[in-house]
Amino acid sequence: MSKGRFFWGQDHLTVSLAIKIANREVEGFLSDEVRQRVRTSSNQVQEIVENEETVYGINTGFGPLCTTKISSDQAERLQENILKSHAVGIGNPIDDQLVRLMLISKIHSLAKGYSGITLSTLERIIWHLENDLLPLVPEKGSVGASGDLAPLSHLFLPLIGLGKVKSKGKIVYTSEILEEQEIPAITLSAKEGLALINGTQFILAHAIWLVYKMKMLLDQEDLISAMMIEGLLASTKPFDQRIHAVRPYAGTQHTAAKMRLLLHESEIVHSHATCARVQDPYSLRCIPQVHGASREAWLQLKKMAEIELNGVTDNPLIFENGDTVSGGNFHGQPLALPIDYVATALSEIGNIADRRVYLSLEGDTPGVPKLLLKETGLNSGFMILQYTTAALASENKGLCFPSSADSIPTSLGQEDHVSMGSIGGRKALQILHNVEKIQAIELICAAQALDFHTPLKSGQIVDKLHKWVRQSIPHVTEDQLFSVWIERAEQWVSGGKLIDKANEIAAEKNISTNTEWSQDFDL
Repeated sequence: MSKGRFFWGQDHLTVSLAIKIANREVEGFLSDEVRQRVRTSSNQVQEIVENEETVYGINTGFGPLCTTKISSDQAERLQENILKSHAVGIGNPIDDQLVRLMLISKIHSLAKGYSGITLSTLERIIWHLENDLLPLVPEKGSVGASGDLAPLSHLFLPLIGLGKVKSKGKIVYTSEILEEQEIPAITLSAKEGLALINGTQFILAHAIWLVYKMKMLLDQEDLISAMMIEGLLASTKPFDQRIHAVRPYAGTQHTAAKMRLLLHESEIVHSHATCARVQDPYSLRCIPQVHGASREAWLQLKKMAEIELNGVTDNPLIFENGDTVSGGNFHGQPLALPIDYVATALSEIGNIADRRVYLSLEGDTPGVPKLLLKETGLNSGFMILQYTTAALASENKGLCFPSSADSIPTSLGQEDHVSMGSIGGRKALQILHNVEKIQAIELICAAQALDFHTPLKSGQIVDKLHKWVRQSIPHVTEDQLFSVWIERAEQWVSGGKLIDKANEIAAEKNISTNTEWSQDFDL
């Protein structure tokens, strides 16, 4: 199967495309036009050095040292020094996929031709990506303004033969790889060091991964919630199209439409159509409003991330006529705010899911026993699973304090307002992983509740999905080691297996899972 093609610095880069490049489903190329654009920008920098003009970052110090003039014969050493001095990150290395996304977004930005980078340096970065030689980037150290200085310094230390890389799963010194490949380290030209470390690519990589993973999480929550609606004999009236048409948020309408689709022609739903219950608790009744609001937060982050993906976050910028202009495109605030928004939106998905887990244990649903087990006393049933969801939901609430609300001046006051978007990105991913674990437990409880309505069938997709779950996670009749099933369900959730299976079922049954708003909430 041939790979798709993408042209760096030229084509429009989306979240979906960035993920495909990272997964080697699409290959990136430099066109002749982009190569020339990069050469022109680099030549303009060299002219500035030769003419001994005073331009920040080219022949001056950095940050509070911006008034210190650097001689032309020291310009190269200045760029190497900035990589060394700024590589002060600490903590565990970030995930390989995040490193790939950092490289992808940086390559695309540099290829725009506004940074003064040399073509050889750009090609070496592409070489790292294509050969999956991934620099080790510590998770902590960026304040998200003046770029992600520390993580980007670590990302590009290998260019000058320093730092470590991961090669075929092993961590080795860069010098060993270069010696093995018989490739020399790069000597950076004027401005290149600054161009490499000025930028938001650490924050952006987290934003891209959040968009991708959260889309999966939200789509799976539709499936799990529909199963819980069936298991708890909840009403489908709250999903009536007319309700949401008079308060027409796209996220709410999309979620309600998905619930109608998943619950369509359900024997279980029809079995209690004339019951005396008037209204369900909010965690069931308000699924469209709560889940839909989180979809709106996702949509905002996706929009901002894709603007950033195609933007230039270096400083100063080199324009076509040779003008160099200093500004603040490296500031992470445009991403920091929507990342914090998404962190809260993710937490709320976990919060409401915990409430549904609690409801499933109460024993108020006809036919569904307390604690989801017929014989309790000797058996505790599913009681303690909700302790775990409560713990995770509580932890998430503590993580929701917006990082972007904080700012600590750095660089002797030159950088007196910072975004802290890097911290927000890390926290948001932690919240997401916690919600995936909550989802795994909700899936187990929903499947158990649904068992008690046999032989009645659910909607076609939910019914088949429930049977698929039961092939690997059995119905529980007495206490056992639940952690085994939680771990299995978490693997499904994290890997998007529920969505894959639901799509497979929909294709078999010739059911369209799209709604009028699906395109808005797609990658």
